[in-house]
Amino acid sequence: MADYSHMFSEDVGSFFRSPVREIFKKVDLNSIYSFAGGYPSAETFPMEEIRRTMSEVIDKYQGKAFQYGATQGVMELREAVAERYGVPVERVQITSSSQQGIDVCTRVLVNPGDVILTSSPSYLGALQSFCSYRADIRGVAHSDDMETYRASWEKVISDALSDGRKIKFLYMIPDFQNPSGESLTLDERKMLVSLAQQYDFLIVEDSPYRELRYEGEHVPTMYSLDPDRVIHLGSFSKIFAPGFRLGWALAHPDILDKIYVCKQSLDLCPPIFDQYVAAEFLRSGRLDANLSKTIALYRSKRDLLLSLLEEHMPENVSWTRPEGGLFLFLTMPEGFDAVSFYDVALDAGVAYVAGEFFHPDRSGKNTMRLNFSFMSPEKITEGVKLLAKLLKDGIL
Repeated sequence: MADYSHMFSEDVGSFFRSPVREIFKKVDLNSIYSFAGGYPSAETFPMEEIRRTMSEVIDKYQGKAFQYGATQGVMELREAVAERYGVPVERVQITSSSQQGIDVCTRVLVNPGDVILTSSPSYLGALQSFCSYRADIRGVAHSDDMETYRASWEKVISDALSDGRKIKFLYMIPDFQNPSGESLTLDERKMLVSLAQQYDFLIVEDSPYRELRYEGEHVPTMYSLDPDRVIHLGSFSKIFAPGFRLGWALAHPDILDKIYVCKQSLDLCPPIFDQYVAAEFLRSGRLDANLSKTIALYRSKRDLLLSLLEEHMPENVSWTRPEGGLFLFLTMPEGFDAVSFYDVALDAGVAYVAGEFFHPDRSGKNTMRLNFSFMSPEKITEGVKLLAKLLKDGIL
């Protein structure tokens, strides 16, 4: 049998597999009760409007819609994004998904051993990217007490500097975080921006869920607090359709220039036809009309999941109550191992993602992430009942 191990780069040793993607390889999500993925509901995909928009794009742009295009993205989409978020067009870079935005930011900013600060837990896809560039990832758990929360960040920063490390950026999902569903208050955002200014590091603000708010007031972005220090990443995956693989980065032009050069060797340009479709969808008002329906659907699913957890879960299980987004986080008693329990749950027909995979230090073994956007209300109901029964019978 061929042995290719000596052919691979040293960086390959820093890669790790996504447990979410491994689940998708093993099972058909439609055949089980899956709280595991972050899939939007197919009900939210406006098929007729997309079909009509695609036809309009072909009629309007002809062969141009199928040619190579500018690495920064087509001007029509950059202008539409700039108008929507109130920024100059020269501060807009279109990306092939916000996941690419995370990766190119890491690629252009981080050397092996540089420190990336993040929340604990944090987004798994970001942790994968950071590890692949051999970053030193240091996480901080959230605290509702501002003094405690700030002190935790200051200690992590102080420790990194004492170790002789260079802190390159703070990565945060401030709105309806994946995996916890929690959001940062305005005061917390201001505090983190002030620390970035004091210790001279950047902030990568990942905001794929920002527009999926079901209650409460919108909080200003971290980007709005310091546009020259914050890189704001957005995505069409959760507010339009993930199959288009489109996102954007808002940042100082000097930062975007390096991302622009980096992208030339990655994908040359984002998919042109998809960009024109997204631009027309934005400008026509179809995106906002469909987004209103999406928010109503997901709000009802979130409310259903919360009520079911209240009704069926054991008393010693707690969970977050997100004001938006696609996820919430369950915490079981100390000693529970969500990784070990996963096979029991999957054999019974229900899937989740163990919380420890979202923690840079692999803590949080007694936690799990649940998604509420993908399944139907009927399957959410039966899935919660089954998971609760397994927890009661198995370990709690």
